[in-house]
Amino acid sequence: MTESPDPKNWIVEADDASFQSEAVERSRDVLVVVDFWAAWCQPCRMLGPILEQLAREYDGKFVLVKVDTEKAPGIAGGFGVQSIPAVYAMRDGQLLDYFVGLLPEGQIRGWIDRLLPTPAEQLVAESRQLESTDDSAAEAKLREAIELDPNLAAASIALAELLLRQGRTDDSRAVIETLEQRGFLEPEAEKVKAELHMAEQADKTVDLEALRKRVADEPQNLQARLELAEGLAAAKDYEPALQTALAIVETHNKEFVDPARGLMIDVFRLLDDSGPLVTEYRRRLSTALY
Repeated sequence: MTESPDPKNWIVEADDASFQSEAVERSRDVLVVVDFWAAWCQPCRMLGPILEQLAREYDGKFVLVKVDTEKAPGIAGGFGVQSIPAVYAMRDGQLLDYFVGLLPEGQIRGWIDRLLPTPAEQLVAESRQLESTDDSAAEAKLREAIELDPNLAAASIALAELLLRQGRTDDSRAVIETLEQRGFLEPEAEKVKAELHMAEQADKTVDLEALRKRVADEPQNLQARLELAEGLAAAKDYEPALQTALAIVETHNKEFVDPARGLMIDVFRLLDDSGPLVTEYRRRLSTALY
């Protein structure tokens, strides 16, 4: 098992088993530079000391993760590494950039500097580390980040998530509405919007048993069906909620199709997008609509 980096070293080794924790998860807090190398590769042996020296010099601004392709063929294959040395940069679990081959130190330094987080992005990263211990401090950092860079969507989304967790739904909704003024929302913001909708439904006093009886007695009452679907979704009883909403969509009644479809999409956003429930009901919704 790979040890955590020494705070004065910032260099770790990773293999197929440890790469997720050492590189991907760590990149959510700090820039991660992944060096794919092998002992038999002479350019790798020349590049490695340069990267290691820079990691020590930058003193925590990035973490260098060294991956021996002979010991971690799965990770190398996943990155599409065809020749080495190959150096990749990651932040927030996403690939930012890469280069292949031996580069001069000055060029590497410039590459790293370009990829380091801005002051606003650094504040967002710092807020994540505070979320579990000090919500007020985390919020302050996010608001400072937004003031520094109003166009940094990650800061606004993180603030909306934090406010929602605190039960401050009106404040969270205001942040999302500001983001919506751009004409689009990121998937993470769409998820917050869906959670806000569910929270709004949860605040209503709903007698699910009474609604079920009403739907059974009045099968053509689509308003009652929609209220039942919303109540089930708010109670996190997602499969019956999807089933009930889909039945409304299948009626092709224009007044009720859009809200039922919207409810289904909200549920999709709250669940694992690749999970069997979402996959099945996405298919069935598509069939019902088209």
